[in-house]
Amino acid sequence: MFSEIMAAKKEEFKDEKEVFLDHIQKSGLRRTAQRDLILDIFLRTEDHLSSEDLYWLVQKEDPSIGHTTVYRTLKLLTEAGLAREVRFGDGKTYYEHHYDHAHHDHMICTECGKVIEFFSAEIEELQDEMAEKFGFKPTHHSLRLLGICAECQNKEKDLSSAASGAQPRIRVKTVFGN
Repeated sequence: MFSEIMAAKKEEFKDEKEVFLDHIQKSGLRRTAQRDLILDIFLRTEDHLSSEDLYWLVQKEDPSIGHTTVYRTLKLLTEAGLAREVRFGDGKTYYEHHYDHAHHDHMICTECGKVIEFFSAEIEELQDEMAEKFGFKPTHHSLRLLGICAECQNKEKDLSSAASGAQPRIRVKTVFGN
């Protein structure tokens, strides 16, 4: 039983690890235990992580790894196509899994910071139609809907909405940190 678990563990994220190793070798970098650990922790975590969030998780397993190493490794993961940068309007950059993950968009609650991922074939089709109509060739896109989630609406029945030109205050909720 133990050998089966270890074999499954070794196979876990095999493709992603090969992609990462290939990328760092092509970049003239070497494989290190620190990069391997950061990659492993990132791959095991399906949440949207800032570099600070990932640093905090890495520190639990190896306090000798510095924030700069985590940040640089996240950049390598992004360059390799394993991670994707996303911004939710709170001034931070978050990273999510990109390799072998379906495209999706985000709804962000401006009250509690909850992030809801969704996919809509109708929205995708409409975007393609609009691009074609204007002779535009999209290379990528990011759709963010800002608003108030059902839970927050239930908490505060008489929320006042911001003026139409105002930027909403956004606090993205992370499950990590102090």
